[in-house]
Amino acid sequence: MTGYYILLGAISIFSWLASSQLKRKFKKYSQIQLRNGMSGAEIAEKMLKDNGIFDVEVISTRGQLTDHYNPQNKTVNLSEVVYNERNAAAAAVAAHECGHAVQHATAYSYLTIRSKLVPIVSVTSNMSQYLVFGGLALGAAAGLGLGWWVAVAGLGMMAFATLFSVITLPVEYDASNRALAWLKAKNIVTPEEYAGSKDALKWAARTYLVAAIGSIASLLYWAMQVFGGNKN
Repeated sequence: MTGYYILLGAISIFSWLASSQLKRKFKKYSQIQLRNGMSGAEIAEKMLKDNGIFDVEVISTRGQLTDHYNPQNKTVNLSEVVYNERNAAAAAVAAHECGHAVQHATAYSYLTIRSKLVPIVSVTSNMSQYLVFGGLALGAAAGLGLGWWVAVAGLGMMAFATLFSVITLPVEYDASNRALAWLKAKNIVTPEEYAGSKDALKWAARTYLVAAIGSIASLLYWAMQVFGGNKN
């Protein structure tokens, strides 16, 4: 277990660093006020309209960095600081979330796959480690029957969560690319504002990258314990 705790600690540190940097970037670019004076909500509504999307509602939600697109009820949910504010950070986030709405409207393949994984992962993610732990306790590392199968079942569930994290990467990067391309093509932001929006989205994407790497590393670690024997 020592190796796992070291791995968990390393992942936690990198995740904290990426999240902290994202918050700093968001705060920094929140100081760059948009020359056009548009709010995040207005930017989102315009991007949806420009992409021919008229059945998606832009709404305000509580919290910070709680922005998301909900494909179930077709809503772009913007945190209050994004919905109401008129700065480069708000522009980036609003356009990014609309990028997901565009993905949905155009049946972007990776978003479709991720959406299909959601109900599976919501059930299996909390069970996977318990099954792996239980399987190892029952002798999976020594190749004993019941314990081995229990652990393998846990690894299978863990694999779905890992796949979800990996699939999320192209979904998030593509949404950012769509957002930045639209912001630039429609002259929504000045070059300085565009640079801030691009940097903010870059760090947002890195939080997902760290999560995916951590998920892969965790899956590989437990797979080694089950198939290679617990050396700790």
